[in-house]
Amino acid sequence: MITITGEHLTMEEVAAVAQGAGATLSPEALAAMARSWEGVQTLLARGEIAYGITTGFGAFKGRIIPAHEVAALQRNLVLSHAVGVGPLLDTAAVRAAIAVRVNTLAMGYSGIRPQTVEALLRLLEAGIIPCIPAYGSVGASGDLAPLAHIACVLIGEGEALYQGERSSPGEHSSPGERLPGGEALRRAGLEPVTLGAKEGLALINGTAVTTALGTLATLRAENLMRAADITAALTVEALRGTGAAFDARIHLVRPHPRQVDTAASMRRLLAGSTFLRPHDPRDIQDAYSLRCIPQVHGAVRDTVAYARWALEIELNAVTDNPLIFFDAEGNPEVVSGGNFHAEPVGLAMDYLKLGLTDLGNISERRTARLVDESLSRGLPPFLTRHGGLESGFMLAQYTAAALASQNKVLAHPSTADTITTSANTEDHVSMATNATHHTLAVIENVEHIVAIELLAAAQGVELRREQLGAAAQLGQGTAAAYACLRERVPFLEHDTFLAPYIEAATEILSSGALVRAVGNVAT
Repeated sequence: MITITGEHLTMEEVAAVAQGAGATLSPEALAAMARSWEGVQTLLARGEIAYGITTGFGAFKGRIIPAHEVAALQRNLVLSHAVGVGPLLDTAAVRAAIAVRVNTLAMGYSGIRPQTVEALLRLLEAGIIPCIPAYGSVGASGDLAPLAHIACVLIGEGEALYQGERSSPGEHSSPGERLPGGEALRRAGLEPVTLGAKEGLALINGTAVTTALGTLATLRAENLMRAADITAALTVEALRGTGAAFDARIHLVRPHPRQVDTAASMRRLLAGSTFLRPHDPRDIQDAYSLRCIPQVHGAVRDTVAYARWALEIELNAVTDNPLIFFDAEGNPEVVSGGNFHAEPVGLAMDYLKLGLTDLGNISERRTARLVDESLSRGLPPFLTRHGGLESGFMLAQYTAAALASQNKVLAHPSTADTITTSANTEDHVSMATNATHHTLAVIENVEHIVAIELLAAAQGVELRREQLGAAAQLGQGTAAAYACLRERVPFLEHDTFLAPYIEAATEILSSGALVRAVGNVAT
């Protein structure tokens, strides 16, 4: 059970909720929200004009709403803003978004009742997953459209997947039955929420969906980086590379921290390997895709580290508008600003997807060397003993090349674009949600690219062992990685239906099994 305070939510806790962990609000968060809600009631009692409470929204900010229509204003807002299109976000992403939104509201600046926020958590407890179409957010004012789809279910509208309560995380094997939001609430024994003043705006104005997707993407990217180091080390062995390029002295005199870390990881992974090429003054350097692994992987690690830094801030930030503050005498004040603008997350995602695109580029180049007899230091062409009659890994490299090429299109920065919205009131938007969607697509592609390299490297190692002798030893990390892969994928003596093995290797990699098998050897 994750306790949400509004101040201490971690990326790992978001991932836990995404996978089925429960969440509850701390007493301090409940008190902070109650005070904020009381502040809204004070403003209403005074008859003050406050954006989004007694006015319309966006270009309608100058339209004053009578007190008797304030509640209808919030319901209309939620219904009119639920305009998403495209495939639905998966259950993990929706659960993560709810956790992030609850944490933002728990800080007590949004003018929402504690009971309404608790109702969001009851959706998770009851196995009610709001149907959120993936597309429709421009990243300012936050994720209005996708968050409105969550709020619709809360008020008994929209659609949801009904899974029922879980007895343990990960229990459900199916996504659930798609139902009208009101019917999903009824089956779970829950009542629709009647929104009060400011509550509709509090539920939908903010970066929760972008931040949730970015969090899940960054965690996947961290695992992918470790797996890419492991795979690259196995390729170095298959290609009979030299470990000289990973010498600590080289990297300490160009002390980019994550370059230094990657070189150290490579040394640990390859420690004890007899597959490495002995020193030969006539053959002292490998191609860049091997020799520059620390420089390239290290730079990509920088993009992952930056994404974590930005998202850890955003997870515990208030990102809606307007906000409720209190002066020294305890009087509420409504202050309008732009914390909903997702530029910090959008730029982090653009940076991350650019880095991961190049991780895929260098991985594909290593696969190309493995299958090319003119570059592989004596491995048979396309890693098959029966070339001509059989094609071996020829087409696996084609797939890696296709995915690497697709990434170069996806890597175009989303935040470089902006289209004005709301009659030019919202004249600069972040497109950050698009950036996260593209980043996740790049990650999926690179997971497949690295998985193909892993398959080819393992095939190459086995063929190289025949040249070196049965006593040849892999490194302390690569030996564990090789054994992990061989539990699911055999050495391929003859052409076979290869696609399932690519998917098996991808699952080993993306699930974290490869990294866990190697343990602390790869950091």
